[in-house]
Amino acid sequence: MRSGSEVRGRRQVEIHPTAIIHPDAELGEGVIVGPFSIIEGTVKIGDRTKVGARVTIEGYTTLGSDNEIFTGAVIGSRTQDKKFDGGISYLRIGNENRIREYVTMNPGTKEGTETLIGDGNLFMAYSHVAHDCIVKNHAVLANQATLAGHVLVDDRAIIGGLSAVHQFVMVGKLALIGGCSKVVQDIPPYMMVDGHPARGFSINSVGIDRAGIDAAEKTGLKKVFKILFKSGLTVKSAVKRLETELALTPTVQDVLEFLKKSERGICS
Repeated sequence: MRSGSEVRGRRQVEIHPTAIIHPDAELGEGVIVGPFSIIEGTVKIGDRTKVGARVTIEGYTTLGSDNEIFTGAVIGSRTQDKKFDGGISYLRIGNENRIREYVTMNPGTKEGTETLIGDGNLFMAYSHVAHDCIVKNHAVLANQATLAGHVLVDDRAIIGGLSAVHQFVMVGKLALIGGCSKVVQDIPPYMMVDGHPARGFSINSVGIDRAGIDAAEKTGLKKVFKILFKSGLTVKSAVKRLETELALTPTVQDVLEFLKKSERGICS
């Protein structure tokens, strides 16, 4: 167990005297560990990451730099998947993530698998990331948003509070899921869905504007929405229509690539 301050290069590691840190745990420069937190020996924490009070970080978990973990979060605890057979799996977290109170994150299920978290994401209180998920960059999971296993959340997607995402679902870039939604199929990029089960509502107009996407592309995405959600076409037929009727702008291409990868179908 380690406590107090340790000199690491130019900046000290600050460990509260009540924290329990395994001597084999790797802590970067300027790491701060709050009271009553527990960090296991297989954990690696990057520079300037701040670990709040009563946080548990365990398993084969790696965090990058400048992350902030708030009170009571449990990071890297064993997968809840009943197929877990005791193998070593991983949780890898990037840089500048904000992990709020009582968030839970699990590693992969099978030997050698991993759950991946990118950079700059916000996980609000009580949100959950299950085994084998991928959350890319600058996404938001609002309070008590829940990801089942093998979910993909792309860049700058937002998942509303109290929403649940079914296993193997893909949530596209800049997609927005309304609060209290039940998501059982894929959400294409730039689209907004809501409901129980979630259904297409409109494009994510505010998110598109904030991302600096120009008016012409926004107009194209409105046409994409109508073809996907209002035409009654199958996904395969909608793809053909999109390819023939719309200019293949970067945003339209994002949607087409997503649809061609979709295995669960899209929210209708």
